[in-house]
Amino acid sequence: MAATLRIQSDWSRALSRDEGEAWLSCRSPGKATLYGSVTRRGLSSDGVPDIVASEGFVVGEITKKSILISCPHENVSTKFLAPYTSFCRIHQKSITCLDISSGGGLGVSTSTDGTMKIWQAANGEIRRLLEGHVYDVNCCRFFPSGLVVLSGGMDAQLKIWSAEDASCVVTFKGHKGGILDTAIVDRGRNVLSCSRDGTARLWDCGQSSCLGTIADCGSPVNGIAVGTADSSLNLGSPENPPSEREVGTEGKILLLAREDKKLQGVGLQSRQPVFLFIGSDAFNCCTFLSSTYILAGTQDGNIYQLDVRNTNAPIQVIHRSGAPVLSLLPYRDGFIASQGN
Repeated sequence: MAATLRIQSDWSRALSRDEGEAWLSCRSPGKATLYGSVTRRGLSSDGVPDIVASEGFVVGEITKKSILISCPHENVSTKFLAPYTSFCRIHQKSITCLDISSGGGLGVSTSTDGTMKIWQAANGEIRRLLEGHVYDVNCCRFFPSGLVVLSGGMDAQLKIWSAEDASCVVTFKGHKGGILDTAIVDRGRNVLSCSRDGTARLWDCGQSSCLGTIADCGSPVNGIAVGTADSSLNLGSPENPPSEREVGTEGKILLLAREDKKLQGVGLQSRQPVFLFIGSDAFNCCTFLSSTYILAGTQDGNIYQLDVRNTNAPIQVIHRSGAPVLSLLPYRDGFIASQGN
């Protein structure tokens, strides 16, 4: 397990002025945490900050938007990136979920302040307030068109909204507990949801109806992801012919990140179990890296990489800290993870 180098979250603001200071820490498992700081002494002639570190840390490459810091004692270095821009007036409290439209023009987000808003991605200008859920809204995402939003809340309702006029065009009811995550199948004629009630359900947007329960786990399902399965994977056969209202479910596998420490794969059309992997703690989130490789994150900070063709043992387990892994997103040849610290 590698050492982890951290800098305080608002470091770019702290170092935006002369003599500004930001705190550092380097933690290696089983050892005492090393603490230090970085201080800005001024600006160079080309406008790049002149920054020095306290004993035990070394400042490397510096640009206007990044800083490379090393801890030679633990042989670890990290490049820290400053925000490209920050929007501070969209929500009053913590943001719990967000998504960006496929064209990049709009953002949608939910917050512990009880609101769900659509805003301009370029400048943070609020465009729409989506009101209709009772209690907290847990998840939101754009349809591929970028004109429609899917949301799920603690009121056990799944809703579809127009991003153009903020109207709620469809409400799905059927879950017995709060909805924790959603997924969209292909272009969005069908959508998926998972809930605290332990089920994952498939919905028909055109007829506002439930097409079936994909899985009933007996434990809250915290996150789901749908992807095209590798052709060598046996997804099973459906017990009954699928509804003609099911669009794009063939050849798909649904991942279920479960509260009972289990990560499950289910054939989306067949409803048949494909694999069951037991982790170290509750699974919070999951995603596909490809048709064969998947990722899943746990409450105790582990990120598991698995091959869906053989889930007996993970390809690797990444553990940067003990903070809960809250979300995972494929990015280029790797991924981005958010954690509770």
